Amino acid sequence: MRTIPVPGVRPSAPSRRQVCRQIGHRLVGGLGLLSGLGALSPARAQAWPEKPVRWVLSQPPGSGPDNVARLLTERLAKAWGQALVVDNKPGGQNTIGAQAAARAPADGHAFYFATTAALVTNSYLFKSLPYDPRKDFVPVAFVARSPFAVLVEVGSPLRSLADLVKAAQARPGQLKVATEGPRTFGGMIARLLAARLGLDLNLAAYASVGTASQDTLGGHVDLLVADLASTATLLRQGRLRALAVTTAQRVAGFEAVPPVADTVPGFDMGGWFCLVAPAGTPEAVVQRVNRDLNALLAEPAIAERIAAIGPVAAGGLDPAQVAQWLAQEHQRWAQATREIGVLPE
Repeated sequence: MRTIPVPGVRPSAPSRRQVCRQIGHRLVGGLGLLSGLGALSPARAQAWPEKPVRWVLSQPPGSGPDNVARLLTERLAKAWGQALVVDNKPGGQNTIGAQAAARAPADGHAFYFATTAALVTNSYLFKSLPYDPRKDFVPVAFVARSPFAVLVEVGSPLRSLADLVKAAQARPGQLKVATEGPRTFGGMIARLLAARLGLDLNLAAYASVGTASQDTLGGHVDLLVADLASTATLLRQGRLRALAVTTAQRVAGFEAVPPVADTVPGFDMGGWFCLVAPAGTPEAVVQRVNRDLNALLAEPAIAERIAAIGPVAAGGLDPAQVAQWLAQEHQRWAQATREIGVLPE
């Protein structure tokens, strides 16, 4: 499959509608996210939104995704002249929120602010889901990348991945790594990192990044693998130190932190946020929201505020390109879960 352009770069030809149709045909039988787009009359398109718009989230209030979503919805609500409600439905490894969003009316007034887990990795963790990540949603816009990092308490003797490798080799199975669980995003990244470094690490599962962070600060575990959005405050306070980020490139705002790829060539496992809508949502609404959201994400002040939360703004993709991105992510995570032996349960 052809690699999509870097977020923020649009193809000049063919037209957006042609690209959407072409890629949609290529994805038939695989990722059917572009199927079922409804029609919207010109009169109704002018009137949209006709009532408050709802963004469903699978995370609780105050989380990184919630903070990003509220920043964006506040601005979009003013532009659209309608209330924009953030509806938090956490739990079940994103399944509760995803199911609620999938069952929402496809009238152009319901959207799902989704993460990698909801749209991709859950497909490889569960034998059955109460929603279909490939068929129940239509892509709207790519919002931001959510880099993960390997973190230690600031006083830790581990100051680099090289130090981590030496310590783990000297004490096989003794270095404790905090994650939210072996089948969560952070847990799978930790397992994949250990596999590619050839290390025997002791993974400790926690109920949340918050509790895992506190045990890392307290010296109860040696390392923490978590997203920067959840740990940025502790990093900026100088209480945690990042040994490496798990994306292929350095992260804006954390430029001094090297990527894992400097040690493990080709390693690139980061999270992201993506706005989707229930399948059948009118195409005119999808295109309108894509256009308005991309314009907002292109504002330097908005990008800076998102970076302060932890993620990296990455708008610029049209709905067809988002669909292709999702297809590529399915390939990436299918390979990764096979590599670490994760089977659906």
